[in-house]
Amino acid sequence: MTPVADAKTQEEEEEEGAPNTNAPRPRVGIIGTGMLGSAVAARLAESGAYEVSAYNRTAQNAGAAGAAGARILESPAAVAGESDIVITTVRDADAVRDVSFGSGGIVEGRHGNLTVADMSTIDPAGSKEITAEYAQYGISRVDSPVMGGPDAAAAGRLVVMASGSRVAFDACTPIFDHMAESVFYLGDRPGTAHTIKLAMNMQITMLALSLAEGITLVDRSGADPKAFLDVLNSTYFSTGMSRKKAYNMISGRQSPTFTLANLRKDIGIMASAADRRGMDLPMTKAAEKVYDEALKEGHGELDYTCIIRHIRERQDREERQQAQ
Repeated sequence: MTPVADAKTQEEEEEEGAPNTNAPRPRVGIIGTGMLGSAVAARLAESGAYEVSAYNRTAQNAGAAGAAGARILESPAAVAGESDIVITTVRDADAVRDVSFGSGGIVEGRHGNLTVADMSTIDPAGSKEITAEYAQYGISRVDSPVMGGPDAAAAGRLVVMASGSRVAFDACTPIFDHMAESVFYLGDRPGTAHTIKLAMNMQITMLALSLAEGITLVDRSGADPKAFLDVLNSTYFSTGMSRKKAYNMISGRQSPTFTLANLRKDIGIMASAADRRGMDLPMTKAAEKVYDEALKEGHGELDYTCIIRHIRERQDREERQQAQ
C-alpha cells in the first residue's frame, strides 16, 4: 500500500493561507488632492492595503486625504522619497512639470524602482515630453487618465486608460485594479491615453450642451422637461449623463463633481491638440466659445452640467431684447 502523507490540520491550513501581517505594505503617494486626488487617496488609505502619503500645493485642500489616513507631507520630493508609486492628479501639463521637476519636485526624491503614474488630463504632446524628461532621471512613467469622478473613485468604479512603459503599467496594475472597474492598456506610446481621454471629454462636452439645450427647448415650449428625459432614456440614445445628471439639470441643483472651469480647460487642450495636427474640429471650437461665455458669467466653480444656467440666461436675454 502506498503511504499517504499526513493530512494537515485545519489550523495549519488556515495559518498557511493567512496574510503575512508583518509584510511591508506597498507605498503610494498622491500629488494633487483636489476632488479626484482626495478620493483616490481615501480609497487606497481606507483599504488598509497601502501606506499612503500625499501633497497638495494648497495645503488646506489636503485635509480630506489626511482625514482618510494619508500622511500629508511638505513637498512632492518628500512624497516620492517615501513611495514606490507616485500618482499625479494636477490641473495641466505645466502643473505636472512643476511638481515633477520644479523645486522640491518628484525627481528630487527619486530612488531605485520609483514609478510615476499621471492621472491628470494633459496635452498628449506634453505627456511625451514629460515622459522623456523623467527617463533622463531613470524614472519610469505611465499615462493613466481616468473616467469617473470622486464618487466613482471612492467606490472603485473608475475607468483607467493607460499608455507608456509596460513595466510601469505592470507595477501600477494592482493599484489601478483597486480603484477601477475597467483598466485599458493602450500601448507603449506616451500620450496615447491622454489622446483618448480628450476624445472622451469631448463626449462629455457635447452631451452636456445637447441636454442643456434640449431641456431648455422643451421647458420654454411649455412641455415637461422630465417627460423629455423619460422618453430619451427609454431609447438607444440614453446615456449615463441623461440618466443620472440630467434630472438635476432641470432644477439647477448639482453638486460639483467636475467643475465647468476644468472642463473648459480640457476643451482648450482638445483644440490645441487638434491644431497641432492641422485638424479642424468645428463643434469643439463652437463649444469652447459657449463655455468661455459661461466662465465670464461666473459659473466656473459649478458642476459642468450647470452649462444649462448659461443657456437659460442667454435665452432670457434674447427674450428681453425681443420684448423691447
